[in-house]
Amino acid sequence: MEIHSSVTLKRVMDAANRRLTTLDDPGLCLHCGADAEGVEPDAQEYECEICGESGVYGAEEILMRLELP
Repeated sequence: MEIHSSVTLKRVMDAANRRLTTLDDPGLCLHCGADAEGVEPDAQEYECEICGESGVYGAEEILMRLELP
């Protein structure tokens, strides 16, 4: 799956840190790049409220899937 260009390592790390330091449960849509809330850290293929695709993943799950240089 191709990851939307706005889903950067910094953005995913910020979301993962937010989950650890607040009551937020952030995720991101890999299709359109939208933020999602109420997403478990290991979530995969949740439906995006913005684009309707099954592309929402938990921040920690995205970190495990990112290919780092």
